[in-house]
Amino acid sequence: MQKVGIVGFYQVKLLSDANYGRYEMIFEAVRGALDKAGLKKKDITTVISCTNDYYDGRTISNAFAVEAGGAYLADESKVEMDGAHALLYGMMRILSGNHKLAVIWAGSMASCFPYHSARLFETDPIWERPSAYVNDITAAGFQMRAYMEKYGVSVEEMAKVVVKNRRNASKNLLALEEAQNPNLTVKDVLDSEIYADPVTELMVAQPCDGIAAILLAPEKQALKITDKPVWITGVGYNQDAYYLGDKDLSESKSMRLAAKMAYEAAGITDPIKEINVAEIFEAYAHEELILKEALGFAEKGKGAFLNSEIDGELPINPSGGALGGNPPCGTGLIRIIEATKQITGEANGYQVEGVKKALATGQIGMCAQNNIVYILEGGN
Repeated sequence: MQKVGIVGFYQVKLLSDANYGRYEMIFEAVRGALDKAGLKKKDITTVISCTNDYYDGRTISNAFAVEAGGAYLADESKVEMDGAHALLYGMMRILSGNHKLAVIWAGSMASCFPYHSARLFETDPIWERPSAYVNDITAAGFQMRAYMEKYGVSVEEMAKVVVKNRRNASKNLLALEEAQNPNLTVKDVLDSEIYADPVTELMVAQPCDGIAAILLAPEKQALKITDKPVWITGVGYNQDAYYLGDKDLSESKSMRLAAKMAYEAAGITDPIKEINVAEIFEAYAHEELILKEALGFAEKGKGAFLNSEIDGELPINPSGGALGGNPPCGTGLIRIIEATKQITGEANGYQVEGVKKALATGQIGMCAQNNIVYILEGGN
């Protein structure tokens, strides 16, 4: 079986309120990825989009993005999850042998819809949705409290994640400007507005406008396109229980099982030593601690003690992560792009030295219910 390589990518700068339309943004991302790879529209054989009808405000919303996304007269489909899940679909199409170039684009414009209100449709329609007491924000409060109480972790440790990631975001020109803050303090984070105790406003990955695109090709084709493809050597995915009361919120079983699957595929036995950098989709600050423990980077309850600075033991989210900007449906795909940039040496301003193997994750659902993990490697 041939390997699948990433041969091109492009991310539109994240904006809180873009001054141009979603279709122009989609075109910019796909055209940018093709230009980076030196390819043309005629080279595309399949296009996978990742948006959500609830976010786009219309049914079968991908139908309106066919031309802008490069899918005119090409095979086309859609994933209503995270962009990292759409990449898996594109990878499967490449591995089928039927396609030589897959375009995967993902993202949305959160300035055009009430993101957190739309996510109420994830809840139980009989008991939870009518009251709106359970939503993605209050669920995050339950999760953070469960983690803190089980392991005796202080709220200050959650705030330190925000300080690190927003400082990293200040070095990333594509990050959301409102999320860039090299001078943020723990006190600033704790003094920001309470969203769902103990979650504060600055601990939330801010929804924003943005689109990203990645090009995939099979091994022989990839090596014709670029002399520096980034190979997908492992993928793992898993989904946890739907109801919050049916699982232990202090940990992430779905991430642990997804990581196990990805590590086995990539032949990784000691992730903390073998992986050089990780881009983790953390919708809330505390999730970075929970998810990196599930990934095997630290023991349960000890995630705060792992030095994950850019020059630390294992750099996590040197780009700023989702706390540096969270375009719904596109955030996981951006994590993969950022991991790819680390391998190719293109993470200007926040490059980690000597990256050969990187990890990237995506998620959907409340409390990171569903997780997907990618292992990426450079070299021919």
